[in-house]
Amino acid sequence: MQRRTFLASSLASSATAALGGASAPPASVKFGIDLFSLRQQGWDAFQFLDYCAKQKAQVVHFSEIRFLGSLDDEHMRKVRARAEQHGIELEIGMRSICPTSKAFDPSQGTAEEQLARVIRAASIAGSKLVRCFLGTSADRLGEVSLDQHISNCVKTLRAVRSRALDAGIKIAVENHAGDMQARELKMLIEEAGKDFVGACIDSGNPVWAIEDPHLTLEVLAPYVLTSHVRDSLLWNTEQGTAVKWTRMGEGNVNIADWVRKYRQLCPGRALSMEIIVTGPRIFSWRDPAFWDAYRKTPAWEFSRFLAYAEKGTAPPEDPKVPKELVAQREREDLEASIAYTRKLLAS
Repeated sequence: MQRRTFLASSLASSATAALGGASAPPASVKFGIDLFSLRQQGWDAFQFLDYCAKQKAQVVHFSEIRFLGSLDDEHMRKVRARAEQHGIELEIGMRSICPTSKAFDPSQGTAEEQLARVIRAASIAGSKLVRCFLGTSADRLGEVSLDQHISNCVKTLRAVRSRALDAGIKIAVENHAGDMQARELKMLIEEAGKDFVGACIDSGNPVWAIEDPHLTLEVLAPYVLTSHVRDSLLWNTEQGTAVKWTRMGEGNVNIADWVRKYRQLCPGRALSMEIIVTGPRIFSWRDPAFWDAYRKTPAWEFSRFLAYAEKGTAPPEDPKVPKELVAQREREDLEASIAYTRKLLAS
């Protein structure tokens, strides 16, 4: 297929406006699966790859070390060999690289040491990137400011710059679990260095940061290296807004249009399913104290988030899934989302 190219230096708003042209041909993306979608399966790296091959995935995103089982050199060579056998491209990831984040695990070494180990593993596995993140929404409040957390991430990233460049690896920092809004992640990337740092854009996490997922894409598109994709349902409550992550096509944030925009703005990148179906999480923005974590959020940005909630209605309560069926339901959620997204991409 012919690809439509957008210069990285173009303003995101201009790129979005360009999508209005009906004559623009659809660009191509690589269809992928983030293994967090299968976190309850109890599989090893090879079972994950065999399953994803049956789903005809082009990319398999090992977003956390636990899904690999080990970073041992020989193990990584075997994982790479199995992936190549299936014609699958690998993406390797880890968790927090921010030493002051509540999500960081210091028992595994310094942030620099941890990131360096995963860069080596990614190089052996043939991955072109390492996914990581700052933390969670809990890091927006506390004794350490978010700005300081971002500065600490930047220090970690700069410390491994030469190592990453020598290995031909880029670092994909995710907007993770409500830790950063798009403009904040953009700042982190630019301060660390766009030559080796970019974004792992997640379409579900913006709503955990009271942000419109389409705004997130508009801001971060020039920096995107890979993605995590799922749908969200929003509605207003007496406290503020309820957010529920859903299967693809079952939310109300116009995920179909998000995927189309992604395909045009980020051609050649992975569009990877990270399907997490959750109960509602309440964001109590009617309480003035809530805004302590969002003092820098412009009203116009919040209004875009709120527009979805104002049109949403609370869904029926989900029946509790028996423990013995959780893994099966997880696969059903993923496979239904794969079917929806493949049909969308084919249109």
